[in-house]
Amino acid sequence: MSRLSNRTERLAEIERMLFRSQHGMTVIEIAETVGVDRRTIYRDLDMLSTIGVPLWQEDGKFGIIRDQYLATVRLNFNEAISLFIAARLLSRHADHQNPHIVSALTKLSMAFPAPLASHIALTAQSVSHYPVDSNFVAVLETVTTAWAEGRKVQIWYSSRSSSGESKPREFSPYFIEPTPQGGLYTIGYDGQSKQTRTFKFQRISRAQLLDDRYTIPEEFNANEYFSTAWGIMGGGGKVRVTMHFRGEATSLIKEHNWHLSQQVVDLPDGDCQLSVWVKDWREMQPWIQSWGSLVTVLEPVELRQALVAEAHRIAATYNGASGA
Repeated sequence: MSRLSNRTERLAEIERMLFRSQHGMTVIEIAETVGVDRRTIYRDLDMLSTIGVPLWQEDGKFGIIRDQYLATVRLNFNEAISLFIAARLLSRHADHQNPHIVSALTKLSMAFPAPLASHIALTAQSVSHYPVDSNFVAVLETVTTAWAEGRKVQIWYSSRSSSGESKPREFSPYFIEPTPQGGLYTIGYDGQSKQTRTFKFQRISRAQLLDDRYTIPEEFNANEYFSTAWGIMGGGGKVRVTMHFRGEATSLIKEHNWHLSQQVVDLPDGDCQLSVWVKDWREMQPWIQSWGSLVTVLEPVELRQALVAEAHRIAATYNGASGA
């Protein structure tokens, strides 16, 4: 009984190691890690394959075929609820249907009792009605595979200023990040500009997996990178944005955490002042404009000038429009 228990634990550990390994492991590496001989490891690998773990073997190394692998994750009720909330938030802000979200929600519903299971199933059903962009899904799968396996990828990207023209560029993905506005972005090293860049998935027309490998720099930390981002533009360098909120906006501003760097100061007249440090103040402009006359930007000057110019353009648009 003890021997069976030990082998069960060893098989689970080998499965975890192979899943985590980007480039696979040799039998000697596995044997040294779990403390048994190589012949035992060969038998263990045969057993894993027999019970349905999809293994690949190449150049003396073994690994797991990730797109065929079903990871076993045990969640308690509150953990499952947290994943449901996250998946629902993602589904509400997605521009296109991601069939993987639908599949994940369907499987997640199996972890819940009634009537919660039916609510999750309905969420999956509502997401399935979104239009499917097969090219978007293919690009997403290719880039995430490259990210997981540490392989470079060639992407064809169209920026807003390129008039729709796509040019190939070699890219090494470091991270993938969604935004509340529905955009999905990948951050990594761009071989064309020779610097860390952010690319929106919706503007990548094509992606091709390459054989060349890369390593994410130790100094790259996603949390630190996005600590200066208001939306998606993060990285080194930052500017202080200070705003004066008044009236009904005051309570709304104070009841929400808008940014990691935020500082809220109560003012004598019941108003408040919000200050944040961000990489690019231009990302904040639409959000600031949404508050209308309930906010005044105090700094930086460039943001104040941009808001004034936009206000003049809006006024000119309405003054030139014929009224009903």
